[in-house]
Amino acid sequence: MAKTLTPEGQRLKELIDFDKRIYFLVLVFLFLLIRYLTNTLILEAIPDYDNLEARGDFMIFHIFNALNYLWTPFALLWKFTVISFLFWLGAFLIGYKVPYKELWQFALIAEVVFIFPELVRLLVYISPQTGVTYTEIDEFRALSMLSLLGPSNVAPQFHYALATLNVFEIIYGIVWLYGFHMISRRPFGECTIVVFVSYYIPLAIWLTWYMMVYRA
Repeated sequence: MAKTLTPEGQRLKELIDFDKRIYFLVLVFLFLLIRYLTNTLILEAIPDYDNLEARGDFMIFHIFNALNYLWTPFALLWKFTVISFLFWLGAFLIGYKVPYKELWQFALIAEVVFIFPELVRLLVYISPQTGVTYTEIDEFRALSMLSLLGPSNVAPQFHYALATLNVFEIIYGIVWLYGFHMISRRPFGECTIVVFVSYYIPLAIWLTWYMMVYRA
């Protein structure tokens, strides 16, 4: 017999009871809009930007960005697939059977957390100070270990890992804690273990591997 949803699980279920297809389109639009505006700031931060743009020196940059914009929805779909599979596998290894479809749909919902760090970066540099560089804008990660230590004080091979260690990753885990609780109807204590095993351990493995194989 299925366990009854807790009040927290019921409220979350009611909160995300909307058309996920429309939500996905809105999510993609927000990511594209923020990234487009941020890329515009990055270009304008380059000294003598207007003359370089007139000469066509940024053609490769524009092509790369266009391809990145086109790839964004597919990258998000791939991420949802991988994350939901990790949660399904982690739950299975611990002995829980949960529906993959519901995990995938919740991965879609939880991704909204990562809109905020991109939005913060845009707001921080929306009126950049004189002398701000392309690298500063590109490497800025809000509320991360990298921003705390400063990119100039850290070897390049650790930039990505330290940028990934941020407050938003913690919030993402908390969101998943409630999501898995709603989907599995398991106690929060057990759900905490699943989130740790399914998300944070794979993330730690990935970041460690990245630092080990990094080449400047």
